[in-house]
Amino acid sequence: MLELLRKKVCELHQLLPNNDLVVWTSGNVSARDPESGLVVIKPSGVMYPDLTPEKMVVVDPDGKIVQGTLKPSSDTLTHLYIYRNRKDVNGIVHTHSPYATAFAAVGKPIPAVLTAICDEFGGSIPVAGFAPIGDEAIGKEALRAVGSGKAVLMQNHGVFTMGDSPGAAVKYAVLVENAARTVFLALQMGDPIPIPDDMIAQLHKRYTDEYGQ
Repeated sequence: MLELLRKKVCELHQLLPNNDLVVWTSGNVSARDPESGLVVIKPSGVMYPDLTPEKMVVVDPDGKIVQGTLKPSSDTLTHLYIYRNRKDVNGIVHTHSPYATAFAAVGKPIPAVLTAICDEFGGSIPVAGFAPIGDEAIGKEALRAVGSGKAVLMQNHGVFTMGDSPGAAVKYAVLVENAARTVFLALQMGDPIPIPDDMIAQLHKRYTDEYGQ
C-alpha cells in the first residue's frame, strides 16, 4: 500500500539528521496521499539509520493503523489535525532544530529581517503557545498561530512546517533553521534592521511569481 509514498517519506527522513535538524529519534516527516486521504508517517522511537519503507506506518484520517507493525509517531494526531484543517497541505515535518527551537524556548518569533525569510515565508515565522504532546492540542494551537502559513514554532517544543508535498515541508524545515541561526548570530552583534512591510510583500511576490524555472 502506497509503496512509492512510503519510500519517499523514508528517504526524506534522512535529510533531517543530515541537516542537523534532529538528534537520536526525535522529529518526523509525514505525507498525505491526496487520493485516498491516508497518511504515511515515521514509527515512534526508531533510529533514523534503521528506518526502511516497510517500517513506515500508514494511518487513516482518524489515526487507525491501516498498514504497519510498529506504533506511529507520538505526533500523529497533530499531523492528522493539520491535514483535516489544511486541505492545501500534503506534507508535514516536525523537528527540534536547535536555533529555531531556541526561539521557541523563549517564546519569540523569528523576525523577517532577512530577504530569504521574506521570500519563502512572506513575513516573520510565528510562535504558538504551549500545548501538551500526544493529542490534537498542538495541531490546534499550531494552526491558530500559523493560519495559512508554512512554518510555526511551538513554544517550549520545536518546529512544524507544512507544504503541498512532504519534500516541500522538509525544505521549509531546513530554511527555518538556517534563518533562525542567522538571526540568532545577528542578535549577538546588535539589533537586526527591520524590513518594511511593503518590501516584505514585494519580495515574497517576486519570489513566488518569478523565481526559479
